[in-house]
Amino acid sequence: MKDELYALQEQALADVEKAEQGKELQDIKVKFLGKKGPITEVLRGMGKLSAEERPLIGQVANEVRGSIQEAIEKKQQTLKAAEIEQKLASETIDVTLPGVSKAVGHPHPLTQVIEEIEDFFLSMGYSVAEGPEVESDYYNFEALNLPKSHPARDMQDSFYITEELLLRTQTSPVQPRTMEKMNGRGPVKIICPGKVYRRDNDDATHSHQFMQIEGLVVDENIRMSDLKGTLEVFAKEMFGEERDIRLRPSFFPFTEPSVEVDISCSICQGKGCSVCKQTGWIEILGAGMVHPRVLEMAGFDPEKYTGFAFGMGPDRIAMLKYGIEDIRHFYTNDLRFIQQFNRK
Repeated sequence: MKDELYALQEQALADVEKAEQGKELQDIKVKFLGKKGPITEVLRGMGKLSAEERPLIGQVANEVRGSIQEAIEKKQQTLKAAEIEQKLASETIDVTLPGVSKAVGHPHPLTQVIEEIEDFFLSMGYSVAEGPEVESDYYNFEALNLPKSHPARDMQDSFYITEELLLRTQTSPVQPRTMEKMNGRGPVKIICPGKVYRRDNDDATHSHQFMQIEGLVVDENIRMSDLKGTLEVFAKEMFGEERDIRLRPSFFPFTEPSVEVDISCSICQGKGCSVCKQTGWIEILGAGMVHPRVLEMAGFDPEKYTGFAFGMGPDRIAMLKYGIEDIRHFYTNDLRFIQQFNRK
């Protein structure tokens, strides 16, 4: 039986040496080491051996199995290495070919403008405040001096969810929310960027969803001149040093007095053209001194504190800054449009 095992070992090693493919090695492994292989058959006959012979034959059988297994593994490594060498020899790599470039995104033009506006006001000591887009009727209207019966509510056709909940029509609700947290103590100096929603027909200059940035300053001895100075510096920063501003009387329930703010037309330099409708001026935002009633409802003493507020649409700012005629370009995700604003 011992001689038979060594003969099987010799035959198996010879077959392994001749093998040229991995499949042949697998067949050899099954043939000699499998459950139905000759080595297994030999081991099954060990029951006929004497007690002295069994350990010796068992030891030889294990040595034979081990040597065959080791030979197969070494041959597998040799064949795999040869396969890689052959593949490398048959394949060539042209290192002069250009690499495959990946498209890298960049901020949306609206995002860029919003970041510019935020950077400007942050440099002036403002902080950025945020609030919920699903807002209560109280903060969206009543806390801003717009009680339920106020006719000015009709100016903002709203998306109501319930009688007391709606999609906010402006970012102004962030102002009373922030003031309430201050417990009647100033100063307050914030801007509030975010999405707002109004029931409007989408066209070249209107959208049912758009961006808005509100600003609020509340402290002792805040004057209208502070508001004008702030907006004048802002206009020059966004549209160029040669821009002038003017304030026109207007009406907003939450400010008194209220103004519309215009900048001089960059197309005609204030002489009058089709863009500015022959006026030489283009409206960019609304502003005014915070209404005493708004201060009082937010817990501030209107006898001690005054403030100013302003609200602008980044969409409109971007349209004026870049000469875009249709607001819908911002929301249709046309890459031909968006790629024009790559800062790189």
